[in-house]
Amino acid sequence: MPAIAMEDDRPILTDGGMGEALAGMGLRQPGSPFWSGRALIEAPDAVLGLHRDFIRAGADLIITNTYGVVRSFMADLGIEERFRELNLKALELARHAVDAEKRDILIAGSLPPLSDSYLPDEVEPEEILAERYAEQAGILASGVDLFICLTLTTLSETRASAAAAAATGKPVWIGWSLHEDREASLKDGTSVAEAARSVADLPVSAFIANCCTPEAVTRALPELMATGRPAGGYANTFAPIDPGNTSVGHRHDLDPESYRDHVARWLAGGARIVGGCCGTLPRHIALLRSLIDDGPPG
Repeated sequence: MPAIAMEDDRPILTDGGMGEALAGMGLRQPGSPFWSGRALIEAPDAVLGLHRDFIRAGADLIITNTYGVVRSFMADLGIEERFRELNLKALELARHAVDAEKRDILIAGSLPPLSDSYLPDEVEPEEILAERYAEQAGILASGVDLFICLTLTTLSETRASAAAAAATGKPVWIGWSLHEDREASLKDGTSVAEAARSVADLPVSAFIANCCTPEAVTRALPELMATGRPAGGYANTFAPIDPGNTSVGHRHDLDPESYRDHVARWLAGGARIVGGCCGTLPRHIALLRSLIDDGPPG
């Protein structure tokens, strides 16, 4: 299984939160989790522009805008037949952004939750997930450097997404959205250690925590690193979200400088992959680029 080369002294910096950045441009569609995918139809230039902004801020890796491109979400809107088209559109926009740059940028294919985020009780059976993840991974595989199976909250999602991504022959990273009140656990209560063991038979290249508070990432980092694979995280700037709760409140104590300070602790603890999730913007990523290149501010 191919792996992404990681220099011993240089972590990989991912991009920031595409979906919330689009929402900040007025592109959120109330009542539908497809809204970030709708930008591929109504505002592709905004998606392209954000990819470019994150790259220019210093990201080594950008993630395809496919988090909302989920068949069931699209079926609810009567546009399920555009599933393949919109996955390819997201891939095209990411590739266009990368090809315009003079340095090597990785493209990660996003394999998202196939039900509303943060709701482990609504996750479908693994055999259904496996079929749907295999379809999406198959569409994206030709144009990505790796897959990130992200914001996962259950063992069934973890297994199904990782197997589908691995079947393409591309490197696979697993990203878990963590429980805010249980030490190093997924939102369904499964420990990080158990979740990692569930894919021990699959060629997973890295384990990360994403779309949870920075504090949750910090608590889980030792367990993530104990897997023996490159580990890290990219957090959101939301107030803590309990399992089963989809209401989102933004914190006021996570400006770019404060977020950088959390990431500095991850790097000091051995994180090899860092970046930002919902609520982090190019200015957050720019500070992380400086942190990685120049060290913490004196």
